[in-house]
Amino acid sequence: MAKEKLYDFCTHCRDDRAYTLRKKIVKKEIKNKTYDFEIMVAICEECGEEMDIPGLLDLNMKAIDEQYRRAEGLVSIEDINRIMEIYNIGKAPLSTALGFGEITITRYLSGQIPSKEYSDVIKRVLSTPNYMIKLLNDNAEKIGETAYKKAIKAAEEIAGMFCMSDEMLLTISYIFEQMQEVTPLALQKILYFIQGIYMVMFDKPLYKEDCMAWVHGPVYGEVYDLFKDFKFNPIEDNRFAILKERFAELDNQEKMVIDLVINTFGKYSGKVLENITHNEDPWKDARSDYEPLQPSREIISKEEIKKYFSNVANSYGIDSEEKLNNYIQSYL
Repeated sequence: MAKEKLYDFCTHCRDDRAYTLRKKIVKKEIKNKTYDFEIMVAICEECGEEMDIPGLLDLNMKAIDEQYRRAEGLVSIEDINRIMEIYNIGKAPLSTALGFGEITITRYLSGQIPSKEYSDVIKRVLSTPNYMIKLLNDNAEKIGETAYKKAIKAAEEIAGMFCMSDEMLLTISYIFEQMQEVTPLALQKILYFIQGIYMVMFDKPLYKEDCMAWVHGPVYGEVYDLFKDFKFNPIEDNRFAILKERFAELDNQEKMVIDLVINTFGKYSGKVLENITHNEDPWKDARSDYEPLQPSREIISKEEIKKYFSNVANSYGIDSEEKLNNYIQSYL
């Protein structure tokens, strides 16, 4: 089906003309520094000149703002809104808790760009619930009793959700960023494959948590508790915005292994990955004394996982996507 053409008034042709939207790089100088920004322009299909399309200027101004903030590592308006939602706090109380002027957050939400110093404080609050708890307690009297109680309750609940190692949290954060959409079932299996491959390649576990042999395959209990409310749906909740950008702390070796797994095992549904693990020795051996649907909390030892994936490395190789895809296809 042919795509419907877009029309608007062309000031050069002095008539309505069809136009095409194209990306364009423009240079802008901000505070004596030059930036390349990607914007959208409408090109008249008759004369080839740019056209003024309603709404396009606002769209490009927003795009430039977002690109500038990314380039300078500044917090976005979206993230400030996330903070207010996940910590159940209003604009004025948040400003006070952060040690800013009472209307500072209001100004930022209206489009004013924060300084790097203030931005870093806001970003740390988003990524570290315990830091938010400290700020709330330091400024409790200034915030007001009602606002303080609501915010501290939310912050403590969120902090309690993340009772796992930093390495596990960083890995999950990176998976979220790279995959965009992942279900709890798929996440569990991806974490399991990452651990096995990482142990073989670097002779140590990536994270300390133990994996259990549940009915539906290998499961990390802490991760299950964190995301169980999503059941078989993709994980999508603003509370988990605190994981955003945490993956920057991962080193190149860790990212390399995670990317390998995401680009291979990550292409399949959680159910397909479950079926693969059901054919692997670590899960089968840990459940050898259990009926198929019998619950179990048997640990799949890291040693057994490493031993199994060492055999996979010997038979197929694990250091490239092609080799891992060959292994996956052997079960499909």
